[in-house]
Amino acid sequence: MTTFGYFLSSEEHDSKELVRQTKLAEEAGFEVLWISDHFHPWLDEQGESSFVWSVIGAVSQATSLPVTTAVTCPIIRVHPAIIAQAAATAQTLLDGGFRLGVGAGEALNEHILGDQWPPAEQRQRMLEEAVDGYIHTAPAADMVEAFHKAGGEGRPCAAGLKVCWANDEAEARKTVHRLWPNQGIPGEAAQLLPLPRHFEQLAQLVTEEAATRSTPCGPSPEAHLSAIRAHVDAGFDEVYIAQIGTEQEGFFEFYSTRILPRLRERRSRELS
Repeated sequence: MTTFGYFLSSEEHDSKELVRQTKLAEEAGFEVLWISDHFHPWLDEQGESSFVWSVIGAVSQATSLPVTTAVTCPIIRVHPAIIAQAAATAQTLLDGGFRLGVGAGEALNEHILGDQWPPAEQRQRMLEEAVDGYIHTAPAADMVEAFHKAGGEGRPCAAGLKVCWANDEAEARKTVHRLWPNQGIPGEAAQLLPLPRHFEQLAQLVTEEAATRSTPCGPSPEAHLSAIRAHVDAGFDEVYIAQIGTEQEGFFEFYSTRILPRLRERRSRELS
């Protein structure tokens, strides 16, 4: 059974706005929350990067929904012992509803103390002992299958999906291209570039089509549903949706009336 959640974007919204969106998400019928853990935004245009543990404390007082970090890197920027204390504190504030999502990190966030940035293979070995589930940002059925075969059967698989609801599809596409062109940067650059200005330099080469290729844009329910169902069909147990831009009220109204009811209806049919 797939659970549907809202993705709080720490790179794009300030801490008070994230708390406000938390309340709107619960009212709209989302069942769980993700929150990103960044030291920098990807681009200066996104504009924010609050300290995730302070925000989680505030969020815990605004919602009854479970919260997962997506994702925290517990190997370089913050010592694992401090992460453990922060996660335990969040768990008590959320009455057992906190889950620590972890990853091998990006230079953008983890180079800030001046430590050497290890290659991916070394970071993955450093992280291996901490893995208790799988997080991805694409409907990759082969990766879910590989995780299950490698011993992850019965452990949660979660996916994140960015969307941009707006009354006008063309305007939504422009918003995505302005705020998240880094989505269209290929290869390993996202793990290696250390500063937002480096992402901005590469983002100048990203077309609107490339930036929006994986992002449903505009008011069509079918576009949003199709993207979400692709993740469900790939085998993910949890799918988290982030709304790009400032049209938050319209997004939550749209999802509460046009999207979440249809997703829950499909889930009920599959369970019956």
